[in-house]
Order: sequence, then C-alpha cells, then structure tokens
Amino acid sequence: MDRSERQGDTVNFEPGSILKETAEKFQALIGPDFDTLTLERTVFGLFFTGVKLSDGQGGISFTPVKAIPEAVCCPTSARAMPLSGRLKGMSVTKVLQEMWEADSPLKKALGIATLNALSAICEKGLEGKGYRLEIGNDALDSIEIADDDKVVVVGALVPMLKKLKIRGKPFTVLELDPRTLKKDEMPFFAPSEEAPLHVPGADLLVMTGTTLVNDTLEGLLSLAKPGARVVVVGPTASQYPEEFFRRGVTCLGGIKVTKADELLDILSEGGSGYHFFGRYAERTTLTKPSPR
Repeated sequence: MDRSERQGDTVNFEPGSILKETAEKFQALIGPDFDTLTLERTVFGLFFTGVKLSDGQGGISFTPVKAIPEAVCCPTSARAMPLSGRLKGMSVTKVLQEMWEADSPLKKALGIATLNALSAICEKGLEGKGYRLEIGNDALDSIEIADDDKVVVVGALVPMLKKLKIRGKPFTVLELDPRTLKKDEMPFFAPSEEAPLHVPGADLLVMTGTTLVNDTLEGLLSLAKPGARVVVVGPTASQYPEEFFRRGVTCLGGIKVTKADELLDILSEGGSGYHFFGRYAERTTLTKPSPR
C-alpha cells in the first residue's frame, strides 16, 4: 500500500497538513462554543510558548528562537510578532488563521499552543474512538525495543538517547544542530538531510514534536515503512490525534496542562519542562490499540 493511502482514504503528506486538518476539525468537535473562545493570556518563553484560553484550558509549544533571524534588536524583532499588545481577547479563529503567515515562526508557535489547548477540550471523546489516554506516564518509558530493531531518532531527545546508549547497539539520530549532541552520541549522528537514507529502514522511529513547528513531520512520516512503530513526543505534540494516526503514528507523548496560570508564570521566567512537570502539567501517552 502506498504511504499516501491508508484505511481506504487518501492521506496528505504536504508540510503542515496535520495541523491544518486538525484545526479544521475543531469547530465541528467543539460546536457553537468554538466561536466564543479567545486568548486570555499568552507567554513567549525562552523554551516554550504558552496560552490560556478563555475557558481555562492551557497549551504550549516549542519556541523556535533559532528560526527568528530578526531577533537581534528591537526595531527588527518587532516584525517577528507584530501582534504584541493585541493578543489578549483575540479569537481562537483568528489565531489559527494567522499561524500560516509566511516567515512568522512565533505566530506558528502561538497557533500550535492554541491547538494543544483546544485538543484538551476534545480529549473526553477519544475513548469512544478507540484511543487510550494515559496520564502521568512518559511515552518514552513505555517503548519496548527488540534486539534486532533498527532505531532512528529525530532530534536530540535526551531520555531516548540515554536508553539507546545503555542498550549498546547501533542507532541513528537525525539532528539539525549536532552541537546539541554529546561526544559519545556523535558516532550515531546523521544530518537531517539524510533522512531518506535512514527513516525507511527504521523499525522504531521516535521524533520530537518540534518537527511540527518546522514542518518536517509529514515528510518524515511519508518515509516510514508500513508496520513501523512511530512515536512523536514532547509538549508540542499534545495534539488531537486523528490526523497523526492516519499518517502512521502509533503513539503520541505529550502533556496535559493542569494549572495554566502557574505554568505560564514558569514559562515567563525562562522555565522548561523540568520546572513544570508534575506540578503544573502531567505527561500523557496516547495510543490506539488494535481491536482484538
């Protein structure tokens, strides 16, 4: 079966298609209340961008600081987020429309954080669609690796790399910036442009959620072989799952924001996951077991 055909329908692997198709679902899933939802609070932190919606739900996304070449002085940096000072009260509809503007990585991060908050609203209906949501479990801890599995990791996912080094067998880590890897990880490094050489042979493909921000996720999924176990992890991947699983993802590891204001306070002070996990957000694991 061609990678673009799954379960009898055609699947789009164009960059950004997962987010676009997920956004299109929310109005129907949430109903009339969707049009009333607005941003109550927004924080662009050093590591994560976070939002709190008018209904109290929170969501976060990786902040793509390296993708903002203008971030060198005030006049030019203003172009990176021209809506500063006007975000409070902005409709969710407008946020999602503007996240696709070219050369606006902060608007993209804001849109993804908003989608993650909207996903939290819709999580109650997942069980009826065959998904299993586990709260408090780290998706990386649940990964089982067979002795003969070929493993490819996309991004410097520290816990996964530790696990693979302990395993003591070869693996491949595709990374845009090799400076994020430790010395003993460099023998396993491959530049991201070599993905077509490594991903098709992977039995286990583990990817960071930041691939959503830089629009590389769909292309990587299109390379995965049928039957591969595909895991996407990180706070950015705290998304409504249907469009991911249609494209071959078998596990989403994200977070559930439990105290939105407190989490945003942490982000505003340059905090990372180490500062909010277990306090203001819980890890989640989302799978869709095959029917017996």
